[in-house]
Amino acid sequence: MKATLTILCENSVGVPFDVLGEHGFACFVETDTGNYLFDTGQGYTITQNALTLKKDLHSIEAIMISHGHYDHTGGLPAVLKQKGPVDVLGHKEMFAQRIWSKDGVTRDIGIPFRRSYLESLGARFKLGTEMVEVGPGVYLTGEIPRQSSFEQGDAAMTLITGNGDKIQPDPLLDDLSMLVDTDQGLVIVLGCAHAGMINIINYAIDQLQTDRIFAVIGGTHLGFSTDQQFEETLKVIDNYNIQHIGVSHCTGLEKASLLHARLGKRFFFGTVGAVLEG
Repeated sequence: MKATLTILCENSVGVPFDVLGEHGFACFVETDTGNYLFDTGQGYTITQNALTLKKDLHSIEAIMISHGHYDHTGGLPAVLKQKGPVDVLGHKEMFAQRIWSKDGVTRDIGIPFRRSYLESLGARFKLGTEMVEVGPGVYLTGEIPRQSSFEQGDAAMTLITGNGDKIQPDPLLDDLSMLVDTDQGLVIVLGCAHAGMINIINYAIDQLQTDRIFAVIGGTHLGFSTDQQFEETLKVIDNYNIQHIGVSHCTGLEKASLLHARLGKRFFFGTVGAVLEG
């Protein structure tokens, strides 16, 4: 299967005309059998960027949500208003109430809309924990087993449970990734990789029974990684001879520059307007 992946929302822009950056992520996927949208950014730029990059949001077969954070779900109303009724796939915990707290600053980082409002705009939520084949050769991973000891969660992110009176570390079990099985190999698209990039890669290989990985693109969360996690991630990239690494969003400039130095031409910035042909 041939596929074209275009970054619609990201922190920075990679083309010079009429696109906008925002803290968030969204990827438009075109395949031989249909088009799909993975994440929606915060909502400030997805409409403008889709128009400029000539990606028709009305054409999508489904929306996939990597996890329930505002910077991946905030554009849902804008997309739904263009598309109308459409399946929205994600994890059953994606509407959990989430808080980020650090250095005396606290803010709500969960989905900024009620489920009922999104459903009124046409969202047909299909939420679960198992891997789903959304279309021919296009998969949403489902819940990722956490097996590596060094890919840890973010202590600043917490989950509100019970009647709103209990706060606990957020395991972000709803962190999902998209897999596209192309003629050139598997493309793994990460939202934020809260589950750990190595865990995600290993799970994709195990589930689809292939270690032929053409590319990994999206938010790697390596911007928050320890030295051990970063080095182990590089080992996995080399062990599977991953041909392209396109980093976005939560990778951070420091880790992105280190990746570029180590990977050379295999590396690219997954900015707004970046395109991967698979």
